Order: sequence, then structure tokens, then C-alpha cells
Amino acid sequence: MGDAFIRHIELLGYEKRFFPSQHYVYMFLVKWNDLSEKVVYRRFTEIYEFHKALKEMFPIESGDINTENRIIPHLPAPKWFDGQRSTQNRQGTLAEYCYTLVNLPHKISRCLHVVNFFKVRHDDMNPVTDSQIKKPEVFLLPKDSKKNPTDITGPIVLQTYRAIADYEKSSKSEMALTAGDMVDVVEKSENGWWFCQMKNKRGWVPAAYLEPMDGPDESEEQEPNYAGEVYVVQKSYTAVEEDELTLKEGDTIEVIHKLLDGWWVIRKDETTGYYPSMYLQKAGEVNTAVRSELRNRSAPPRRSTIRNAKSIHKQGRKQISQETYRRNSKKYIQNRRNTRGNSLSKANVIIEKNEPEDNKPKAQPAVPPRPSKDLILNRCTESTRKKIL
Repeated sequence: MGDAFIRHIELLGYEKRFFPSQHYVYMFLVKWNDLSEKVVYRRFTEIYEFHKALKEMFPIESGDINTENRIIPHLPAPKWFDGQRSTQNRQGTLAEYCYTLVNLPHKISRCLHVVNFFKVRHDDMNPVTDSQIKKPEVFLLPKDSKKNPTDITGPIVLQTYRAIADYEKSSKSEMALTAGDMVDVVEKSENGWWFCQMKNKRGWVPAAYLEPMDGPDESEEQEPNYAGEVYVVQKSYTAVEEDELTLKEGDTIEVIHKLLDGWWVIRKDETTGYYPSMYLQKAGEVNTAVRSELRNRSAPPRRSTIRNAKSIHKQGRKQISQETYRRNSKKYIQNRRNTRGNSLSKANVIIEKNEPEDNKPKAQPAVPPRPSKDLILNRCTESTRKKIL
């Protein structure tokens, strides 16, 4: 009962490697019964030899005795020379093969031959490289590629990020960091966990511990949407920090700001605060097994909890206080209630409470009050914000 088996195999794409000579390897994300996720790399010649051995082990299911009994999927033989085009075009077939393989009867899908082939090897964690030769080129398979498997992206230059503080991993699927480490980001998940690689290591890393090499990555973060998107809480959470919210499963809330570290600013009635995005699900979306498993993990750390004076996150990043979120959220609600029938130009104007409307003509224009620091940080250009920082 305790034997390991594979729950799912997902083809991520392929790599073009240059050492010891130019060749291609496919990247697979293998999900195991203990909820761990591993990335493994296999050449197609290896996969085909694995397939041939599997057919020999199960001659009935492979159709060798009667073709009508075949349930093991077909796999084309390798070409005399496998170039990039054949490697790319084969992805759809290979993705379908893996999906069918995992869903075969347990005597096949959970046999040692399948389990051992997809186990992590030493060269998966420590690929043979040469510092004098250029880094591998990564070609990721688009998420919607099942319908159009030949629609593959071009070579992807992975973004390099720097660790701003030490991080100790809490599970085998994560990767430990030391302040100053340079990592390449393979996948950015909106739940705040990013899949990274660094030399011989690969694993999930909290986005809060990473910063780009050239400056704060504000451009990747969405602007606040005070209209809000309706989400449903899928897992309860008790606030730890003062600016977080305590909610229970089933609560309906509105997301007003999606941040890269996986902690979103949400609104419950007229109260705003931070909440882990991995515990939320958009209203109307169907729950999946992957999402359910993800919620079993702990929430990633917040950027505000990482103390590092050298981090550039605190040098130029746009800061929005909870008071600003609350003020704008409350005004948005008031505008939505009171000015629904007004024109768009009037609806977009935010009127301060302390500014009484006065339509009487004045002899001279009044000098407007100096805007607050929060208002400048929230509304002005980067050059203006830098002057008050």
C-alpha cells in the first residue's frame, strides 16, 4: 500500500542542450502519490526504448496477440536524425502518450518499469554542463497547446533574479536560497511560488525572496482594481499580521489588487486586507484536484516580513498603504451607489469628504491643498514619487 506511483505526467516543453554535443531533452513535471512534484529530463530515444520494453512486458495490452486488445498507446520510432523541428512536432503525441499511460490499468501504470523510468535521476538534479558553452535554450509548451500542439514558443531567455535573503526549504519540492544567489525563473505562479533553477538545483521558491537584477518589477504587478473581482474562499485563514483578514471557507470576497508575492488585497464588505491567493478561487470556476492539493501547502511568506535593508524592493517599489486601499475602496462603493446614473466623466472623479461643493463664482482661484504622501505614491508618475522617497 505504501508503494510509490505516479498520479500525473505533464510535458512542459523541451531543452536544446550543447554539451557534450548538441541534443534535445524533453521536460516532464511528474506528480507522485505523496503530492511531491519533480521535473525530469529524458531524450526521445530513451522514451522509445522504455516504450518497447513496456510492450514486451504486456503483450496482450500492446496488441501483439490481438490488435483489438491494444490499450497501450502508439509511439513513433525516432528518426535517423532528430532535429529541432521533429522534436517540436512530436510534443503533441508525447503529451497524449503520457496522459494515456498514467490512466492505464494499475498493473501497467503503477508497475516498477514505469515508476523507475520517471524517478528523478542524478543528472536531472545535476545536469552535465560546461561553463565555456552557452546555456541550454528552453522551449516551453503553451498551456493551451493540447488543441494545437505545433504552436510552440520560440527560444525563451529565462529571467534571472537575485535572492534578497536566506530561505530554508520546508519540503522536498522547494529549493533553499542564500542571500545573493542568482536563479533563473522557469514558471511564475500567481500563488506566490515560482519554479526556479540554479546550476544543479531546481525547485519552488517564494517570489517574495526574489528581486530582478535591473530594478523592482512593478511592471509585472497589476494596478489596483477597486471595482473588484468576485472570488470565493476555499480555505480558512486566521490573520497573523494586522493588515491581514481572517476568513472562513465559503466566504465571498472581492479581489482589488493582485500582487506577485501571492498575497492579494481583498475586500470583505467595506473592510480590506491581505489574504493568500492560493486559498481563493474565482466565482464560477470549477474546482480541480490540482487546486485542492495546492491548498494543502502553507501560504508563501510576504515581502513585508523579509527584513533586508539591501533589497531594492524598498528603494523604488510603489508602496500602497492599507489606508489608501480602504479610502479608495470606500469611495468606489459610494460612487457606485450614488452616481450610477451619472456620466462617466463624473463617475471617475473622486471627491474628498472635506471638500464641500461650491458652485459660486470666485474672484480668484483658490490654491489647492498639497496632496498627501499616500496620494502622490498612488497617483503620480515615477519621477514625482522619487522626489518624496
